[in-house]
Amino acid sequence: MATFIIMVRFTPQGIGNIKESPKRLEAAKQAFKAMGAELKQWYLVAGQYDAVVIGEAPDDETAMKLALLINSQGAVRTETLRAFTEDEYRKIIAALP
Repeated sequence: MATFIIMVRFTPQGIGNIKESPKRLEAAKQAFKAMGAELKQWYLVAGQYDAVVIGEAPDDETAMKLALLINSQGAVRTETLRAFTEDEYRKIIAALP
């Protein structure tokens, strides 16, 4: 499975209903599971973003579907980054001409 790092920002709607956030997180976990993906870790963070998620999905298309689904709820906006493990990195570098 591919690894994705998802940077999360609460929208005004999301922060206005912050006490609902744990329920939204559980719904996101279920959405990942329903699409054959897994939300591995969730972190509340200080700084430019409000949370960081580490997830795995079978492919980029599934990750995009999840991003669109979660963003369409209106409580958060996300930025999704494809992450490569050390082994994947070494394979990529080894294949360079």
